[in-house]
Amino acid sequence: MPAEPSRPSHDWLDADAGPVVRPYAVTQGRVAPAGGDLDLVAFVVATVPEVPAMPALLPEHRALVAAAWEPTSIVELASKLDLSLGVVRVLLGDLRSAGLISLYEPPAASQPHDVNVLKAVVNGLRAL
Repeated sequence: MPAEPSRPSHDWLDADAGPVVRPYAVTQGRVAPAGGDLDLVAFVVATVPEVPAMPALLPEHRALVAAAWEPTSIVELASKLDLSLGVVRVLLGDLRSAGLISLYEPPAASQPHDVNVLKAVVNGLRAL
């Protein structure tokens, strides 16, 4: 009688990918970053050359600091590390509170849109 292929002992364990950790477990159930909302096109820069040995830092925190050694947008960091944007924003809020990163928002992102410019764009599109 042929032996059955070995199956993981748990449904949440994938032999190829390893254990699956849900995003809410990484962020400890938090859905908003500490210190206010973060713009997705804001640039992140690590303020320290190496991540200090802090017991509160998760491996994802360390990966974010390592990936931000040069200015990188939040969206790019999420893509590089294959993490969801929500998780990255929460973890970056933690890192900003700990002083391990700096955030730089483009000036256009921090200022409200000019209504007159938007109306001119809509009128131009209608004229086409």
